[in-house]
Amino acid sequence: MFARPIRVKSNTAIKGSDRRKLKADLSTAFPSLSADELSELVPNKEELNVVKIYAHKGDAVTLYVLHKNPLFFELDKRLYPTVYVLWRYPALLPTFMTWPPVLQKMIGGADLMLPGVVVPSSGLPDVKLGDYCSVTLVNNRAPVAVGTAAVSTGEMHSLGMKGRGVCVLHTYMDHLWAFGDKSGPPSLPNAECDGQEEYEEEYEVNEMEMEEEEVVEKCVEEEQCPGVTVPDQACSGVDALSLAEQEEEKGDNEEEDGNQDDQKMPQETMDALLLQCFLHALKSKVKKSELPLLTSTFLRNHMFACCPSGKQIDIKKSSYKKLSKFLQAMQKQHNLVRMKELTKGVESIVEVDWKNRQLRSFHVPEETEGEVAPVQDEGEGTSLYHPPEITTMYSVSSRLEPLFLDVQKRKGTILQPAEVKHLVTEYVKKNELVDENNKNYVTVDPILCDCLLERSEYQEIGSLKWDDLFSRTLGRMQECYQIVYPGQRPIQKKGHIEPIDIAVSSRGSNKKVTLIKNLEVYGLDPAVVATALQHRVQASSVLQPIPGSKDKVLVQIQGNQIHQAGNLLLDHYQIPRKYINGLEKAPKGGKKK
Repeated sequence: MFARPIRVKSNTAIKGSDRRKLKADLSTAFPSLSADELSELVPNKEELNVVKIYAHKGDAVTLYVLHKNPLFFELDKRLYPTVYVLWRYPALLPTFMTWPPVLQKMIGGADLMLPGVVVPSSGLPDVKLGDYCSVTLVNNRAPVAVGTAAVSTGEMHSLGMKGRGVCVLHTYMDHLWAFGDKSGPPSLPNAECDGQEEYEEEYEVNEMEMEEEEVVEKCVEEEQCPGVTVPDQACSGVDALSLAEQEEEKGDNEEEDGNQDDQKMPQETMDALLLQCFLHALKSKVKKSELPLLTSTFLRNHMFACCPSGKQIDIKKSSYKKLSKFLQAMQKQHNLVRMKELTKGVESIVEVDWKNRQLRSFHVPEETEGEVAPVQDEGEGTSLYHPPEITTMYSVSSRLEPLFLDVQKRKGTILQPAEVKHLVTEYVKKNELVDENNKNYVTVDPILCDCLLERSEYQEIGSLKWDDLFSRTLGRMQECYQIVYPGQRPIQKKGHIEPIDIAVSSRGSNKKVTLIKNLEVYGLDPAVVATALQHRVQASSVLQPIPGSKDKVLVQIQGNQIHQAGNLLLDHYQIPRKYINGLEKAPKGGKKK
């Protein structure tokens, strides 16, 4: 319900009569709360605010906020506790337990389905349709979601644990949680779970039997809520929560290259190609000094570069489906590498067995021996990093389709600016539209009129200057961009490329940290950038997963380091200034007047 941003209507201090009414309503709704606990939640003398908001679907919701944290929200005249309350009183509501990967789906607006419910030895809690309930993870008793039971406990069993289990209203890391202090859940070991290890082993077995995507899809049912963004806050307190599935399908927005063989490639062939590129990358690309190496960087900068010409790595078409599963197989079955989660949700290769018989006997294919992968230095020595080539392009819109009809450029065709200029010039010459008296002007014919002029200009403008003609044409096309990473095929996408974002955030009373994100878009390894910046400013740095993003991490470094970060990106990595946001926020030098 709060997966998208909320809109605040009003924020007022609660009246004395409303405070007493709230306390009475809470006592009725949650009879397990003692008088002392109610007084802690609704104190008599401390300021308690009533905040009225609108959720993204227009639902009117009332929040009760104490010490800047929302404690309860009221929807349809019914009070619900937030995760901030449940972390203090975890036994307040009946609890259903699920697996850590399911949390990310619930944050995005999904309900909990019964196949995703872990049934403890004591059995499921006794609930009726519409009863309050909370959701926890198998490794932590602190609730991470609040909702209502979709069916009664008896119906859950009669349905064979299939169908919807919990209608989720609010989760840890949604926008209601972000309205508070954004603290993480406490670590509360599950008393019933001596069998936590058993659960994890069972889950591992389930993963081997079913593809992870199918498991998660059966565990949750998502709302029709496209474009949901999880609040940008570092995740903490939920152990083993995988927030990053490394490197999704790489070619979603690539041009069609007509290579039908790759699309029909059987799983066995793709598995063999993955193994070949993996061994090739370890033998000829990865150096010991690069370790630990992010798994996403290993795939992007090393394995892709080792792919033979005419073939393309597509993990989705392999039997592994995910990079993480493939690397786990390389670790467990082949003993080639050792992986470790150095940052929560972000796996890295920390060790390579260079003496492994399979690796030593592997022969590098001749056709790829001369290829060079785009790598980065560990610090600020001689850099092998090459920034990607980024080209602004334009897509033919439906309005401009008649202008390009003669050259067979249909709606959606992507063109370079020079190509657009050439085609428009050819159109003008072919239709003899150059003004005979002044060749700097072009006569507007009916097609140019419909494509380039506003309705109010139809009777006023009979000719356009060449520059105006080109600027109007490009202005009515959809802007796109093409990005070419060294050693890889061009990727074309609609819209603007995400710039590297540098920002300063406050932590505590007078502490500041610098946050850098979107480095991966430009082929930069966040871990390498963090190390280089750390050496420059002599301050500690850390990588944080970005909630809601599956293949990106955030570099966080102590202090306001915008100036140094900007110099590193501009001078050392040669990133153009126009692709970096936030440089203007660097502290100004000199004395104050």
